[in-house]
Amino acid sequence: MTKHRLLLLFIGFLLSQSAIAQVRKYSNEFLNIGVDARAFGMSNSIIASVNDVSAGYWNPAGLSAVRNDWQLGLMHAEYFASIASYDYIAGATPIDATSTVGFSVIRFGVDDIMDTSELIDKDGNIDYDRITLFSAADYAFLFSYAKLSKIEGLSYGGNVKLIYRGIGDFADAYGFGFDLGAQFHKNEWSYAAVLRDATSTFNAWVFDAEKYSDVFAETGNEMPENGLEITLPKLILGVARKFELGEKFTLLSEVDMVNHFDGERNSLISGSFMSIDPSAGFEFGFIDMVFLRLGVGNFQYATELDNRYLTFQPNLGVGLKYKNIQVDYALTDIGDQSVALYSNIFSLKLGFAKP
Repeated sequence: MTKHRLLLLFIGFLLSQSAIAQVRKYSNEFLNIGVDARAFGMSNSIIASVNDVSAGYWNPAGLSAVRNDWQLGLMHAEYFASIASYDYIAGATPIDATSTVGFSVIRFGVDDIMDTSELIDKDGNIDYDRITLFSAADYAFLFSYAKLSKIEGLSYGGNVKLIYRGIGDFADAYGFGFDLGAQFHKNEWSYAAVLRDATSTFNAWVFDAEKYSDVFAETGNEMPENGLEITLPKLILGVARKFELGEKFTLLSEVDMVNHFDGERNSLISGSFMSIDPSAGFEFGFIDMVFLRLGVGNFQYATELDNRYLTFQPNLGVGLKYKNIQVDYALTDIGDQSVALYSNIFSLKLGFAKP
């Protein structure tokens, strides 16, 4: 795709009144999976209490609590019987007494997919040597900034998101968006708000029509057209409280609500204007070293033989923290309350001092 074509697509997005017709309810869904095993163990109820490098994804305002000179976060997960891989790496560092910057990279992809579009040569013969492999992968690059406010307990931050989605040589999409976040801490309470895709996030899709037009025509498939995919904003609200249970034990509890503005969804609270997905998470700590986490979320209605009932997804996690090293594990979808497969997720956080 040329720069001129991308520029024309972007100008068309800004000027065309018909751009709203390109809105997709489910777009860039790989950015809704989440990162960090600690968050998964708490059913992603994390925006008010997150205070480490993973805040670059969950709530950029939380990066203001990073006091290590450098903090690194890593995670790898596999989905659908290892068909798809999900990887995350992030770093954060304070740049002065009140400001912190961060950078995150997320990749969700399926690799080694067979391309049989040229399986048959010009003479009509099947030639298996003409089979090639390609990947379908989504990438997101998040540039984060957080700052402590002059108001005691308040911090705020934002993300700039650059997105690339590629399907072999068939199609590419480029996009960008913004996130805004805030946290407020008072005594043992924490409050947070995150506006994802604050100005809407768009992807400009470009398909290689010349390379594959003959194959699509011969197989009777309709050639896809270039277009724009728009992700509408959503507002996430969270409240958390930390309890001291004696001298050695603590309990952190948080409730989050994800508010969607893209029409009615299969959510616990659903309406034509707004749908709300609530979740709750709990973290039991022992001497700030060993952690047990529980969470519940993904409330949805299901129908079986005209019987409508509510389903949910419980989660479980554990963590170990020693000095500047933290290892976390989460088991998602325990109890098989949804059709998804079990996922074992590990993540690692490291803190470093500058030389």
